[in-house]
Amino acid sequence: MKRRLDKGFTLIELLVVIAIIGLLATLSIVAFSSATKKARDAKRLSDMKQIMTALELYKDQYGQYPDNTDADAGAGGYDVGCYGGPSTGDDFISPLKSSGLLPRTACDPRATTISTGYLYYKYPAGSYGCVASRGAFYVLIAQTSEASSAPSANSPGWSCSGRDWGTAAGIGLGGSTPFWVTGAFEN
Repeated sequence: MKRRLDKGFTLIELLVVIAIIGLLATLSIVAFSSATKKARDAKRLSDMKQIMTALELYKDQYGQYPDNTDADAGAGGYDVGCYGGPSTGDDFISPLKSSGLLPRTACDPRATTISTGYLYYKYPAGSYGCVASRGAFYVLIAQTSEASSAPSANSPGWSCSGRDWGTAAGIGLGGSTPFWVTGAFEN
């Protein structure tokens, strides 16, 4: 019997260990990516709730919702929140920030185009078959999600007899069903 003098690993043993480490690294990256996407979706929902609260506070203070002050080019009159990223200086619903009701500009964490940002529009009373006696109304939309299906189960939705903003056809931007939609009448 020949004694094995060297105490090292064989090439096959090393390859097996490297393959296992590679598999574990891949699984970790996939899990981290999924968690990151879920975190960005949670931020979108949090932003929408903060904006809704700020809109209601604005209405209580001024008797109406903010007018459309920042109709971004190519967005059909909607104010689109900093779709070039937070550093663009494109305030979303600027009256909320200037009145101190929204301390920071709300930005979709991955918005790079008009069809991926947050949208806000204030419609005149009676638009799209909505009851005119209820007054003007706003529509607030988060267009994209990464880990959740659209629309979100938390989305209140918004529609009138002539239009449903919770569908791709309803908003006319992006071509996909929005992640989250709400609206409210002034009266």
